[in-house]
Amino acid sequence: MTAALLGATGLIGSHLLDLLLADEHFDTVRILVRRPFELKHPKLEKKLVDFSDMESYRLALEGSDVIFCAIGTTQKKVKGDKAAYRKVDFDIPVNAARLGKLCGCETFVLVSSVGASSKSNNYYLKLKGEVEDAVNACGITHLHIVRPSLLLGKRKEYRFGERIAQAIMPVISFLLQRNTGRCRQEKWLKR
Repeated sequence: MTAALLGATGLIGSHLLDLLLADEHFDTVRILVRRPFELKHPKLEKKLVDFSDMESYRLALEGSDVIFCAIGTTQKKVKGDKAAYRKVDFDIPVNAARLGKLCGCETFVLVSSVGASSKSNNYYLKLKGEVEDAVNACGITHLHIVRPSLLLGKRKEYRFGERIAQAIMPVISFLLQRNTGRCRQEKWLKR
């Protein structure tokens, strides 16, 4: 099988890339990137993509069995420009789902956020909810939306607020309600 991954250079995407490259169910792991990517691996296929060029984008996704979308940006990276933020966090994932569906890919995995809702008053959570709604409207047969909470891990850039939350979260995590429901997994996602 061929996995396509968007967001391979981010915190979640980089870990997901390692898992996909080690997964025997995938013969090819195709990453769609905006800038050159140095990692070399026999299963790795790199596609340099202009995400505003729909034909280039579609061709990069063609032949994918599963699309994993872990792409995102920050207000700091886009210097507070909400239109630029939306281009990355909304347009790229939604177009990946639409173009993937056109190419015959029926499995899409989207990394969203806990609390995502298109009805939220919080800009970030509202945008993530709008992405979920738009991707869901594409009619993909197997849509998996993952809603992580605070991300723990080493980032390339320093985020003061996130560092504080990372220190506090282990102390207060027992207060948070845990979802103990069972999750159906596809055969290729089982470990």
